[in-house]
Amino acid sequence: MVDGAGGGQREGGEVVQCDVLIVGGGTGGVAAAMGACAMGRSVILTEETDWLGGQLTSQAVPPDEHPWIESFGCTQRYRAFRDGVRQYYREHFPLTARARADRFLNPGGGHVSRLCCLPGVALAVIEQMLAYPRASGRLRVLLRHQPIACDTDGDRVRSVTLRSLDDGGEVTIDAAFVLDATELGDLLPLAGVEYVTGAEAQSDTGEPHAPSVADPANCQAITWCFPMAHDTREGADHTIDRPAQYDRWRSYVPPLTPPWCGELISFTDVLPWTLEPRRNVLFPHEATGAEYARWLYRRITTRDHYAPSDAPDEVTLVNWPMNDYFAGRVIDVPPDESARSLHDARQLSLSLLYWLQTEAPRPDGRCGYPGLCLCPELVGTRDGLAKYPYIRESRRIVPVFRVLEQHVGTQVRLGVNPIPHRTPHAPTALADTLAEPFADTVGVGCYRIDLHMSTGGDNYIDISSLPFRIPLGALLPVRMRNLLPAAKNIGTTHITNGCYRLHPVEWNVGESAGLLAGWCLNHSTEPHALREHPEELHEFQQELVAQGVELAWPSTRAV
Repeated sequence: MVDGAGGGQREGGEVVQCDVLIVGGGTGGVAAAMGACAMGRSVILTEETDWLGGQLTSQAVPPDEHPWIESFGCTQRYRAFRDGVRQYYREHFPLTARARADRFLNPGGGHVSRLCCLPGVALAVIEQMLAYPRASGRLRVLLRHQPIACDTDGDRVRSVTLRSLDDGGEVTIDAAFVLDATELGDLLPLAGVEYVTGAEAQSDTGEPHAPSVADPANCQAITWCFPMAHDTREGADHTIDRPAQYDRWRSYVPPLTPPWCGELISFTDVLPWTLEPRRNVLFPHEATGAEYARWLYRRITTRDHYAPSDAPDEVTLVNWPMNDYFAGRVIDVPPDESARSLHDARQLSLSLLYWLQTEAPRPDGRCGYPGLCLCPELVGTRDGLAKYPYIRESRRIVPVFRVLEQHVGTQVRLGVNPIPHRTPHAPTALADTLAEPFADTVGVGCYRIDLHMSTGGDNYIDISSLPFRIPLGALLPVRMRNLLPAAKNIGTTHITNGCYRLHPVEWNVGESAGLLAGWCLNHSTEPHALREHPEELHEFQQELVAQGVELAWPSTRAV
């Protein structure tokens, strides 16, 4: 059992022991738990909210994925999660026969992914995947626990103390390995781990898109997402109370370089890869030309999959440029400043909804869509906003090896920067040999280098990248020996974080970190030594393959 021999009391609260402690139950954290448990180790997984899953659940963000996701380019467990979501719909939702038979069912029919689903369904599938490790006693989950201290001894973490957000009680967990899967890399400062934040200087990284001067405070926007339904009944009016900060956000013009195209809350935004103005409409039937229908982008419920008698109201997930918050910081600032930024981010999202309900211009000459409504039941909150903000950029370890734009950027490696097709999931030729073929690969990923507006005043930085590998060296802190990053806190830069931060990559990072911790315990070795000895590294990579982790893209699959 996880909390077996060695448990007890220490001044200040309960003391528990395990092999692998994973702090942070987001997308990377749950995958790390699956990996470590698969290696036969005892695991404790902690999470700040009361939902496991992070981006997929508590942050309410349908997955951003690459064009080949249905065939290759993710771990076997991530694929099992995707298959599980579809099966959950088939078993529990009154789908039409056609929808039920669709092997590649997209539950919401959204454009951002081939698997736009309800956050609660993603949570249910994750809970199913963790059910046996929990039932067998191999995995213990502590929800609503926040790390408050780390006890270190030189280059090792001995224990982490967490506080319950419910009753204030504290628990100290002693572990052989500690994995930081928090959304903001919270263990790094607590454990004295060397880390960076924000943007590195071009003189440091040599990256063409890095700024000339480093700015540790310059991080990507956060977004407080929310699902929004459309009640089509005659006279339906779900208008919320006017948000306290509505006047502020209604007239807010982002102070960005290059300049934004006007007010943030508007149906005009920019194409991220060209920064040219783009006209939006809300619903697809309102588009008369090149306008983009925002409703379709992250739609998570579509009536198309149901008979008319069973069809629910359609729901879209609002994670738009209009509610990207970059007017304040949440990393390495005093608690009151972070709390103020989080409050303001919520106010921005509520202000966007209120504007949509009351002032948004309609093609018929009227203003507002009062039939739009929040969906508290879909995110498990009283106010209908997600449980936690969508975090794009974390603290990042100073690693043994740092991934640079030169390793993955199409423009650097090929001399071109192709823009996306209007159908972003249309497959194109793989060019894996043109991304750096890291010999210490522990997984793969693919997504554009997609940096949203930032606290330092940068507009979008959105450039093409090549299908890439995840190097083990980026998971190894330069000094600490038994702490591993397991989320967006790996050794990327501000620039390359833009393509390593997405759902399947974070899952792969977490899963490989969990497998790595288990492997090292099973073989009495350490991650740094493993990387330094090719034969041992090869054995570990073969274990990854056996566990369903892809180490290379199809054109160069061998390692």
